[in-house]
Amino acid sequence: MSFMTRRKPVEPPPSHGDHQLIRTLGWPHLMALGVGAIIGTGIYTLTGVAAGLAGPGVILSFALAGAVCAFAALCYAEMSTMMPQAGSAYAYSYVGMGEMIAWVVGWSLILEYTVVCSTVAVGWSGYAGGLMQQAGWHIPPQLLAGPHAEGIINLPAVFITLVVTGMLLVGTRESATVNFILVLVKLVALTAFVALTLPSFDPAHFHPFAPFGFGAQISPDGVKRGVAAAAGIIFFAFYGFDAISTAAEEAKDPGKDLTIGIIGSMFVCTAIYMIVATAALGASPFKVFSASPEPLAFILRSLGHPQVAAVVAGAAVVALPTVIMVFMFGQSRIFFAMARDGLLPRRLSAVGARGVPAPVVILTGVVASVIAGLLPLDEIAALANAGTLLAFIATAVAMMVMRRRSPNLARPFRTPLWWFVGPMAVLGCLYLFSTLPVSTIVNFLIWNTIGVVVYLLYGRVKSRLASA
Repeated sequence: MSFMTRRKPVEPPPSHGDHQLIRTLGWPHLMALGVGAIIGTGIYTLTGVAAGLAGPGVILSFALAGAVCAFAALCYAEMSTMMPQAGSAYAYSYVGMGEMIAWVVGWSLILEYTVVCSTVAVGWSGYAGGLMQQAGWHIPPQLLAGPHAEGIINLPAVFITLVVTGMLLVGTRESATVNFILVLVKLVALTAFVALTLPSFDPAHFHPFAPFGFGAQISPDGVKRGVAAAAGIIFFAFYGFDAISTAAEEAKDPGKDLTIGIIGSMFVCTAIYMIVATAALGASPFKVFSASPEPLAFILRSLGHPQVAAVVAGAAVVALPTVIMVFMFGQSRIFFAMARDGLLPRRLSAVGARGVPAPVVILTGVVASVIAGLLPLDEIAALANAGTLLAFIATAVAMMVMRRRSPNLARPFRTPLWWFVGPMAVLGCLYLFSTLPVSTIVNFLIWNTIGVVVYLLYGRVKSRLASA
């Protein structure tokens, strides 16, 4: 069979052997995975970055990114319940569009998840550094930032990435339970932030509402600004739900658990983002807090709540690692699925006694820690978005292709108005992709060019379907 026409059939995952994952997660665990991933750097850190690009109009940026993600989430819910196995968009593309496209999607997902881990680690470092300085710890500034910020290495970011790697190696259910507890801590902290900032709400901070316009336009300083430009960046904050689909093979009741986890976490978190962003903008002019690496804690300190600011920052330090945990979990499952299919060295898909694919978890942790220690937050986030947008497009297309090719397959969840939702997901993602910085798009194309070469030299020959 030619590699250009290879497609996997819709089949259940292996039920035995050392390449099998164990079903240990219920819908509360999956819901917590989604909330743990979605409510993270986007609200604690990128709120400031995005406000600097859109002004008060960043609220509409959240709404725009959330709408695109809602369409994509419906497509993910159908595909993940129809194919409850590890791999997410990579697996869906393999069945719907063939091996070559699946490889490109999988290669992009490797970039997405690894880079997200690094981005959140950098965001966590900003809060941890602030707490250490407030506590009187004299850490050399060269060890709190990478070379881009005149430092040597972002040591806290490296540290937390490796700690999370160790937690994931303990076991899937154990790490999911820790994630559940830390998510509760995170939500309590955000509730406290809203309660303390609302009394200082000033409507004047919302005028002008969109000082940089609604489209993505290049400003005199060479930076793309506007509501759409900010949406392309904070889109990063919304896509934790796709990590849930990577756990499909470990869900106890995929049909019910995945549907609740993906759709429920998406809509709950969108509401939380809108409320917190509104409270932040009402309490402080966006130009004041947008430059801070810890904008929520900065706002609380400016309002005369230094103790609560320390608590919120502390909650971020404690809870932001849940995002790293979820995405590192997802990346390891993508890597695992590709290795099990033979497109990467098959020994990487080995699963230990605790049900953890240890080789890929360790590899992900090491690579993510290096990126986190050396690269800046905004550039990392934009590059991760490119990979995610491609995955969303692939999932929507795969859903539409399978509706046409195999309309009678069992689908525990069916995307409503699929003929409308699917194209809207594709068009929305293409639009957001066009708002990304040109350098991001170029780097993304370079990454995938390297990926195609790797596939042609290795995956094309080693694939399990090569001899079929």
